[in-house]
Amino acid sequence: MLPITYSRLNSNIGAGGRRLIPEYFRRIFHYPQMDIEYTFWIMFYLCFNPSRVYRNTSWHKQTKNQWARDDPAFVFILLLFMFVASMSYAITFHYLNFFHIIKTIFWSVFIDFILVGLIVATIGWYITNRFFRVSAHNHSVDQSVEWLYAFDIHCNSFFPFFIILYVFQFFLLPILLSNSFLSTLISNVMYFFGFVYYYHITFLGYNALPFLQHTVAFLYPIALIFTFCVLGVVFNINLTVVIMKFYFGIALS
Repeated sequence: MLPITYSRLNSNIGAGGRRLIPEYFRRIFHYPQMDIEYTFWIMFYLCFNPSRVYRNTSWHKQTKNQWARDDPAFVFILLLFMFVASMSYAITFHYLNFFHIIKTIFWSVFIDFILVGLIVATIGWYITNRFFRVSAHNHSVDQSVEWLYAFDIHCNSFFPFFIILYVFQFFLLPILLSNSFLSTLISNVMYFFGFVYYYHITFLGYNALPFLQHTVAFLYPIALIFTFCVLGVVFNINLTVVIMKFYFGIALS
């Protein structure tokens, strides 16, 4: 494996960042340029057949010479969904004043999704470029993971996570917030599958790149999540109750 210096990593993020990120912001303010239909196609298959989404990765590289999406429609629509979900939770838990609503939206959108996404994408981008790249042969092109592609992977992984732990959980709140063992079991199973989806799709995203190896390492956290959720059931720690108390300080009455 070839050593990667800071300057090489910096040039990699520059290639994927300076060129693509401004394009992202430009297209956000030009709605007709967004491919909404294709975005919903991606969202559908991320929930039911995520491997199909990443079969198009090579095609995207061949046609646009980049692994990352240049269309911000996915992020834009996901942010809208999260905004609606945050408002719904705030109303449900009687967070009706302006400050509480802004606080809920800020935490769910800017902390849970954007800030965590930036950190996770940067870690994934660095680790894969530093440790997982296959050494380039003499007559092959030296390739690297684009930072924006790493952020795409986070966004893709987050969507089924959002469906399970924002949408499904919302409609099951009357059941999940009860004091029964069954509510704890259902809640912890939901959180387990939410994280399993996240790490599985993360693995698929990096595994789709032909110049990476050992990407199965992205599945290792699932064992830790499983252990944590099982212990939660054994000791009757309802993760939904824990999360709702953290955000709202109260349980649904």
